[in-house]
Amino acid sequence: MTKTSRQGKDSSNEGKALIFVILAFVIIILIGVIVFLLLRGGKEGKEETKEEARRDTVVTEENVEEVAEDLFSQEYVPPGYFSATMTNVWHFKTGDAESDDAYVANDKANSNDIFFDLFLSEDEENPIYQSPVIPLGGELKNIKLNTELKAGTYDCVMIYHLIDEEQNTLSTVRVGLTIEIAN
Repeated sequence: MTKTSRQGKDSSNEGKALIFVILAFVIIILIGVIVFLLLRGGKEGKEETKEEARRDTVVTEENVEEVAEDLFSQEYVPPGYFSATMTNVWHFKTGDAESDDAYVANDKANSNDIFFDLFLSEDEENPIYQSPVIPLGGELKNIKLNTELKAGTYDCVMIYHLIDEEQNTLSTVRVGLTIEIAN
């Protein structure tokens, strides 16, 4: 009889342990679902704000062609990709001066903010310029290098970073650029 009662207690303990494991698993799944819905809900709220910004146009018989033309002329950039407008040759009077023609813009059609790091092509570990974050539709002019360069022409690599709301890099793109220092 002792063996039978021990087996009964062991079975009872095993059953309780199994129930505890199942309950813990269900709780973990519920927490995961709640976190997913909260994160998804925050993104939907931001999309609604963008849509609300577009709601200020009333389409009438008089402006239907203009509104349609404006809608179809906007370039679509898929999420996770981006396009940037920039000059490919930057001229500087001296190595410590601002450039009059260095220009980078984050296209309004993009889905995220960007920043970039600029390197000499032979040294991609030490940036010669690090940009601030450029918001959607923003632009950067009058760029001054963080590292003073001597007179000459330099082949450079610009690495764009597409970032999320917390400034985490989502993807990068490498672009060639030439810097010319006059004096």
